[in-house]
Amino acid sequence: MAVRERRALLNAGQNCWRVEHADRFAVIVDADAYFRAARQAMLSARHSIMLIGWDFDPRITIGSGDDGGPEILGDFIIWLAKRRPELEIRLLRWDQGALKTLFRGRTILTVLKWKAHPRITLQLDSKHPLASSHHQKIVAIDDNVAFCGGIDMTEGRWDTPEHLDDDPRRVGPGGDPHPPWHDVTSAFDGAAARACGELARERWRIATGQKIAPPRTREDCWPDTLRPAFRNVQLGISRTFPKMDDVDEIHEIERMYLDLIARAERVIYAESQYFASRLIARAIARRLAEEEGPEIVIVNPVNAEGWLKSKAMDTARACLVEALRRHDRHGRLRVLHPLTAAGNEIYVHAKVMVVDDRYLRVGSSNFNNRSLRLDTECDIVLDADLPENHDECARIAAFRNALVAEHLGVGADQVAHALTRSGSLIAAIDELRCKPGQGRRLADYRLPDISDVEQWLAENEIMDPEGPEMIFAPVESRGLFRGWRRFGNWLRRRRS
Repeated sequence: MAVRERRALLNAGQNCWRVEHADRFAVIVDADAYFRAARQAMLSARHSIMLIGWDFDPRITIGSGDDGGPEILGDFIIWLAKRRPELEIRLLRWDQGALKTLFRGRTILTVLKWKAHPRITLQLDSKHPLASSHHQKIVAIDDNVAFCGGIDMTEGRWDTPEHLDDDPRRVGPGGDPHPPWHDVTSAFDGAAARACGELARERWRIATGQKIAPPRTREDCWPDTLRPAFRNVQLGISRTFPKMDDVDEIHEIERMYLDLIARAERVIYAESQYFASRLIARAIARRLAEEEGPEIVIVNPVNAEGWLKSKAMDTARACLVEALRRHDRHGRLRVLHPLTAAGNEIYVHAKVMVVDDRYLRVGSSNFNNRSLRLDTECDIVLDADLPENHDECARIAAFRNALVAEHLGVGADQVAHALTRSGSLIAAIDELRCKPGQGRRLADYRLPDISDVEQWLAENEIMDPEGPEMIFAPVESRGLFRGWRRFGNWLRRRRS
């Protein structure tokens, strides 16, 4: 069947930085598969490994030691450096997070060992506005393979897609169990990986003032155990950089989100740790107000991590969802939580968006103000409207169906068949989550009771400021629903 030509979504300089070719592109679900793939790729490195992230915990287990190396990340890094005399390993992590975790267990000893090695460099990234964080999660290996997404190499991330209630392997460095955790990242090679390596070196330069030459090697570092679902595709790289004295602000991810929501024809499926952005909520409200707009399914955790974050982020979500439900006259919005077979929460840390069967986005950014304006972020986008990507629609849909199937405890083919029968992702989810004894399931989000303090925290965006300039802005100039009055006027005109 001929593919109808559309103007491509990706627009370099607007909603993405670059559009580059990848021979192989894989989306990796959950940290068990990611840690194994990243370990194998790092084993193949000849000249350069760059780990750019929000957090690294040298005490965690990364893959198995059947390759002869240590299982523990900190020891594995040292072993790699000793194994290849020409290999330089650089780690850049958010400074404020490091100060909180430096004295966990034997962390300080491992850091001292790293510091003592001439070809292992650990730097703390303090180049960010007050109250913001370095949130990118990038591994760049020899400019040959790159990983980019939402998974941090830190404590509490390891899990498998089964999300078992009592998995003896899901324990922290101290042996304490941690709850089920759902996460997603991506791997790619080719020119896209070289661009990601360039981005990592630029972030290193901004944070440290040091310029790094690109690696010379072109040997293949792709992990044998990782099967790419996509081949010979064009990928967009989108970023958020906050405004700083000597760094230009970049809002490509914000523009990408708005463009993706505006382009949806049938269904938007998204997974996000938070749902607190009024800008994104307002864009969704516009689509819900349309007579023939898309269905919108958002998968969140039950609660955000941390007491204060939960009070602010969860309350902001409640306020926004309540407002959106008022606009959802056609019943096209669902906000859902994944639960284990025993009904326990599966924490959603993934940052994924699939629009129809045409667009796939995976990265570090969430549906909150910080990701759009305040923190550093990096997302990868596959656009099936590009001529080189026209054949990828079925694979994009298959990936979405696999994610939904994981949450429902069914096969991806069952999701595909239910979707074909009903023509509705919401109807397919409702049908499949009613299967008796199916185990894992998706539960509907329920609006909580909100205290006056919680509402004040959310409505004034205390934990989620809309950019560096809003951190010290007076409370009266903030507001979760700032700008919604114009949307209300637009909606009334549309209905009249």
